[in-house]
Amino acid sequence: MVTLIDNAARPRHPEKANRPESIVLRKPDWIRVKAPGSPVYKETQQIVRENNLVTVCEEAGCPNIGECWSKKHATMMIMGEICTRACAFCNVRTGLPTALDPNEPENVANAVAKLGLEHVVITSVDRDDLADGGAQHFADVILAIRARNPRTTIEILTPDFLRKDGALEIVVAAKPDVFNHNLETVPSKYLKVRPGARYFHSIRLLQRVKELDPTIFTKSGIMVGLGEERNEVLQLMDDLRSADVDFLTIGQYLQPTKKHYPLQRFVTPEEFKSFATVATAKGFLLVSSSPLTRSSHHAGEDFARLRANRLARLGH
Repeated sequence: MVTLIDNAARPRHPEKANRPESIVLRKPDWIRVKAPGSPVYKETQQIVRENNLVTVCEEAGCPNIGECWSKKHATMMIMGEICTRACAFCNVRTGLPTALDPNEPENVANAVAKLGLEHVVITSVDRDDLADGGAQHFADVILAIRARNPRTTIEILTPDFLRKDGALEIVVAAKPDVFNHNLETVPSKYLKVRPGARYFHSIRLLQRVKELDPTIFTKSGIMVGLGEERNEVLQLMDDLRSADVDFLTIGQYLQPTKKHYPLQRFVTPEEFKSFATVATAKGFLLVSSSPLTRSSHHAGEDFARLRANRLARLGH
């Protein structure tokens, strides 16, 4: 007799079940958004469902889903919806993942065509269970999109491929236009916020992308409101610039549930503007810093600005 594991019956975050609950702070006026529901939003939702796709927009509870899906901008999350990590801030389901879907690269490529995307963002759960961390699957998705949609530019948001030798090289060889890997927070918060990751490994990963292919734009992002100090954020900017990272995003952490890492405070719009001013002065090609900034928010428009800024810096 075969016993099947019913993932649907399991709690979304079993590792957080015994954690003490914390008060979820009331959102200030500047961070509230309209509920989704436009006709184009529903059309995007249907295309996602028809192609059996998972989106980080839904899984992570992104506050910008109404705006983005109303423009047919959906961030695809490949390799399933179950993550092998248990980051304290994240709302993606954790547990034992399912096998990779061999049809996923083509399904993603078909969805990109149906949505008519000029720029697409592909992310994934962490797959520490796979020998290459899912690197070849990332490459297969990129190649499938290129074959079906040759004019679409491709941005990827990857895991850290920790202890997966050769994985990064596989992904970079597929030549995405933008390689994004988020630091998420400052080093002092890693042990509690991002315990499965290593800060300087992530910095080195981004630096290595540029060494392998200098033409690829590199990008990273953090959340604020986790209790970090301002000088820690400024040092993180310097660390990213030392790795020649082009694009920095800074957004407000929003606590998904009472069991997740407790939100310490809401950072004001004025503070976000200050971060943007400093980061620009430090030499990033592009900076997006606001309460509702997320990694893939306005990604298409930002990519056009990235290219224009690079050409301007080169004197073209």
